[in-house]
Amino acid sequence: MRVQWKEKAMRCVFGAAACACILAVLLICFFLFANGLPFFEQVPVLDFLSGEVWRPSSGQFGILPMILGSVYVTAGALILGAPLGILTAVYLARFCSKRMYAVLKPAISLLAGIPSVVYGFFGLTVIVPAVRETLGGFGSSMLAASLLLALMILPTVVLQAEAALRAVPENYYEGSLALGATREASVFRTVVPAAKSGLLAAVILALGRAVGETMAVMMVAGNQARMPSGLLSGIRTLTVNIVMEMGYATDLHRQALMATGVALFVFILLINLLFSALKQKGVKP
Repeated sequence: MRVQWKEKAMRCVFGAAACACILAVLLICFFLFANGLPFFEQVPVLDFLSGEVWRPSSGQFGILPMILGSVYVTAGALILGAPLGILTAVYLARFCSKRMYAVLKPAISLLAGIPSVVYGFFGLTVIVPAVRETLGGFGSSMLAASLLLALMILPTVVLQAEAALRAVPENYYEGSLALGATREASVFRTVVPAAKSGLLAAVILALGRAVGETMAVMMVAGNQARMPSGLLSGIRTLTVNIVMEMGYATDLHRQALMATGVALFVFILLINLLFSALKQKGVKP
């Protein structure tokens, strides 16, 4: 009887925690849309999304430069960071010695816990000067932001990809060896293809991390609200645009920043829906 009472009590506690999480998400959504949607009564959605000029003082609210900035920086981070993260995961899962694994795995996990502002300071003092001295320009650029974000998403890709590789049944690997394949061929032609859904999920999670990053990008990207013109040009992302101007924005300007948050929210929602679709097909994060 006492055990049943404890089970019911804990069920209520867990249910309350779940409801609190759902309520928090609903309140955030309500606040965001309630403050952002009225903006579209004065500025058409198409003009807002496709406008190339962001000049709130003149009544110009085009966020296309920030959309492209977010897309380019995120794509650059994935191009640089995803292959490196997946290869690192392959090494940890199949080639790393136990002694080396005991050192590398905690170090990679530690990277995931470093605050964004520390990454930003590292980018400002190391990556930006390196880009400036090597390739020219001011250093604070799309390339610097992509390099920094690639470093920041590495722990996500490595940890998730390693879990996916270890989830592949061992008999896949052993069967390939029994057929005469080398160790490397067995890993890259049998184990990695079998884990492709999990590897894709790792990339999607990293994509969500990169899109939502703000502080580190703000410190190295140059923060110029204009159309991107090259890897060495300064850019501004959607998240940075909100953070930089929310402190002094009023009236329509503030509503425009809220609408920017709505656009970003929808983009993140689409990423989460894609991830959910992959999970339904058997992806294990």
